Amino acid sequence: MDKPSPGTTPAIRPLEDRLDSWKEIAAYVNRDVTTVQRWEKREGMPVHRHVHDRIGSVYASRAELDAWALGRNLRAAQENENDAPPLIAAALPPAVASSRSKWTFVLPLVVAGVALAIGAGLRFQRKEYFWRSPIADARFQTVTDFDGVAQAAAVSRDGHFVAFLSDRDGQMDVWVTQVGSGQFHNLTRGSAPELVNPSVRALGFAPDGSLVTFWVRKKDGSSGGDDIGIWAVPTLGGQPKPYLEGVAEFDWSHDSSKLTYHTPGPGDPLFVSDGDRRSEGQPIFTAPAGLHSHFPLWAPDTAFIYFVQGSLPDKLDIWRIRPGGGTPERITSHNGRVGHPVLLDKRTLMYLAGDPDGSGPWLYSMDVEHRIPHRLTSGLGRYTSLAASADGRRLVVTLANPKRTLWRLRIADSHSEMPTAAQIHLTTGTGFSPRLGLNYLLYVSATGTGESIWKLANGTGTELWSGQGAQIFGGPAISLDGRYIVFSVRQHGQRLLYVMQADGTNARIVTDSLDLHGAPAWAPDGQ
Repeated sequence: MDKPSPGTTPAIRPLEDRLDSWKEIAAYVNRDVTTVQRWEKREGMPVHRHVHDRIGSVYASRAELDAWALGRNLRAAQENENDAPPLIAAALPPAVASSRSKWTFVLPLVVAGVALAIGAGLRFQRKEYFWRSPIADARFQTVTDFDGVAQAAAVSRDGHFVAFLSDRDGQMDVWVTQVGSGQFHNLTRGSAPELVNPSVRALGFAPDGSLVTFWVRKKDGSSGGDDIGIWAVPTLGGQPKPYLEGVAEFDWSHDSSKLTYHTPGPGDPLFVSDGDRRSEGQPIFTAPAGLHSHFPLWAPDTAFIYFVQGSLPDKLDIWRIRPGGGTPERITSHNGRVGHPVLLDKRTLMYLAGDPDGSGPWLYSMDVEHRIPHRLTSGLGRYTSLAASADGRRLVVTLANPKRTLWRLRIADSHSEMPTAAQIHLTTGTGFSPRLGLNYLLYVSATGTGESIWKLANGTGTELWSGQGAQIFGGPAISLDGRYIVFSVRQHGQRLLYVMQADGTNARIVTDSLDLHGAPAWAPDGQ
């Protein structure tokens, strides 16, 4: 091995460590160019400029950026713990001396510096220091805004068509629209008796987009049981026909060469086949007794099949398995209401998951290599389905926004008299969980950020209580003497029991340690 000549500096930074433009630097730290230029100017980000080159020509070292980011992340902690030793003090190697004896002494420090820089990079990966929401720059567009139910949406692989279930014509049917057209077409027109199953991906598209596929359950007259299968109808309209008989859910690989599906038998046996025929072999996986395995999903590179496994409806998580079978690998750890996984690329997973307190489901995302879940949405809206185009550039979600109003109905004096219902006009627009007090109506109303309790008296509405992110469950209860109101709230991951005076004053938490369910009730003595 050649020895370094006296007076020269050996190359200690490999070429693959170097980033040779603002664009490469920004991509490495997962930020835009403007942000990294600001960090270089204001926070000393280690960016170097080429000598005798144009002004905008820069380069940076991955190892130096990792070490700088670690120091930036630790400064706040060190301000609170002044006696804590600096963790990266030895990350940068000392200057190399001209003598061979000093060079052999410095080499271990150089190696130690590189090791620390690599360690810093690994730490960032574990903590996902550079993680960014996959929908941070998304543009949102409303597809449907008509009254009634719209759920179980699917999007074609090219992102041009969206299918969904809706009761717009009275019964539940399969509908389709071309994105941006504003036109909607009923494809089934009452021909499918049972289409709704929130535990599976009920709708899909054939790989070429020519067919809309749908889950269906029909009564089998010969056996008296249920006949479950996948049917299909032409996207442009036509007669529905069987597509995969005896199959509950399926997914095509990205190149359309492989099919994975599960049947509705015990444990939802999962199969893989070539082409469009059902496999005659053994399943690659069957869920243990009492558990279910739904939402099969190919990884873009076909290395894994992802699926949701657990106990219905709210003890579920996402797993994955090799197409050849083997032991499944757990990806998420919610143990809750989880469903509708999609992969934007081979590492970026999005899915729906509820919170332990029963709120949600919300949109979540994670890098499947790091497996740190990130909640992407908040508010009171409940997401009921999620689908993605083949390139991951278009997502379609269904969001439940119930429009709840209050009505008044007089009890008739005789069976022959048909009373007429009249809507109660509320200043809040929506209302539910009504309770009658002395000369007033108490009810709950919802906004985009939380729920509140209102009193309606003589046509005037007054807000008595509200909470950011609060969800009032079970409805309020008025004491027999009318002086107090008690109610249960889910808020910030807790279940709280509140009591307040009838005018909304002196609200206080009675308990935050009980696992509350349903509506509270007063004892007859009000104590």
